[in-house]
Order: sequence, then C-alpha cells, then structure tokens
Amino acid sequence: MTGFPRMGRVGLYVFLLISALYFIAPLYVIVGTSMKTMAEIRWGDMLALPESFNVQYWQHAWSSSCTGLNCDGLQAGFWNSVRILIPSVLLSVFIGALNGYALSFWRPRGANFLMAILVCGAFIPYQVLLYPLVRITNALDVYGSLQGIVLVHLIFSLPMTTLIFRNYYLTLPQELFKAARVDGAGFWRIFTSIVLPLSIPMLAVATILQVTNIWNDFLLGLIFAGKENLPMTVQLNNIVNSQLAERTYNTDMAATLLTAAVPLLVYFFSGKYFVRGIASGAVKG
Repeated sequence: MTGFPRMGRVGLYVFLLISALYFIAPLYVIVGTSMKTMAEIRWGDMLALPESFNVQYWQHAWSSSCTGLNCDGLQAGFWNSVRILIPSVLLSVFIGALNGYALSFWRPRGANFLMAILVCGAFIPYQVLLYPLVRITNALDVYGSLQGIVLVHLIFSLPMTTLIFRNYYLTLPQELFKAARVDGAGFWRIFTSIVLPLSIPMLAVATILQVTNIWNDFLLGLIFAGKENLPMTVQLNNIVNSQLAERTYNTDMAATLLTAAVPLLVYFFSGKYFVRGIASGAVKG
C-alpha cells in the first residue's frame, strides 16, 4: 500500500471516530446523569462516572414521577403510545403498499396526477393543516380520541409510504404482473400472492420509518389524542416541565431514555433490514 492510500484510510478512520464521538458523547452524559444522585450532579462534572450504577431513578421515572397531582410516571404514556402506534403503523404501511401497487402496476387514469398530489402533500408543513384537521376530526366526532389520532397519523403517513412502495414496484419486472393477468389473476390475488411476498424489504423499511415517526411524534399527539390517550412524548414533556421545586435531572434523563428506548431498540435489532431495504430500491425512482 502506497503512502497516499494509507493516509486516506487513516483520515477515514479519524473522521468515523469523530462522528461516532459526536453522537456517543451526549448519550453517555444522559445515561451517566440518569444514574447519579443530585449531589453528584451539582458537582458539575458531566463526564464523571456515577459513584454507583443504580436504576432507582429509572424506576421512579417509569412508575412514580409526577405531572401535577398525578404521580403514575411514564407507564401510562407508554401504553398509550403502543395503542396509537400499532394501528397507525399497520394501516399506513398496508394502505401505502396498496396505493403504490395500484399506481405502479394498474396505472388508472390520472395516476401520475394523483401521485403528484400525494408528493406535494408530503411537503406541506404540519402547522398549515392542523386547524383544518381539527375541524374535520371534530365533524367526524373523533377529535380527542384514539381513533382520531390514528386517523391523523394515517393521513400524514400516506404520501411517504405510497412514494416508497410505488418507487420500489417500478423496479419490479412488469412481466410478472402481465403473466398473472394472462392466468386470470385479479387485483387482490396479484397483490396478496405476488406483490406482497416481493415487498418484504420495503415493508421493513416502511415499518421502521413509521415506528420512528409515530413514536417520536409530540405535536399531533398533544392536539388530537385527547387527555386520556396522551402519548409518551407528551408525558415526558409534562414530567420535565411540571417540577416546581428542585429540578431532578436524573429523573428527567431517565425518563428521556425510557421514551427513546423503543425507536433505539427497533433500529438496533432491525437496522440491517433497513439498510437492505434501502439498497434494494426504496430510494430509487
């Protein structure tokens, strides 16, 4: 190996190391602070290790941290987020795949125009659509309910999931579709027997993206979920901002980590499927 390639590789490793430290350092501070006592935190050394590794503040954040007079912790928000997440992800991924299949294989009249409208919808800021959606969900009598927040997540998710699946299906050979049509297969038979089995990489990508977006959502959950269905992100905000006396940074950090745990675990255990899905055509077209 000559001098210049070796220097280039060293530079690459240095860049990767600095990039890793950029993301790991804040995570280290949050994890360390969540295990420190308030006396240790007051010393001001954020990078110091905790004197003992205990999870009592994690337990406190989960089960007994207070928001006003309610001291049930984050657990209620966690289960609310789960109840919102599962139907929102399943519906948005399934309908997105169905839309992509119809727009790429069947191509009804005006398909390109419909796709253009959907893509435009993906770039409209949330804030512009909030008031009309409040009026629409109120007219449908689902405002402030679980059905209402699931419907809102579905509306905001469809442009992106439809675009992902449509672009992927355009890379599949049209001969498969034409051969199935010659054999007499209809819309649903082709979708369930041919298209969906070939969509595993995209199903993984869309599911991971949707889980991350919906779980991390704060604004839509605050406005549309109702006080009985507030998601975990809203509960976290309430816990952090409703402390009247001493601010308990250890509990705040523990609550933050608990709230971020689900997306982190999803990426940790399914990251390779996400990369494979992206490489197989999610961003093509």
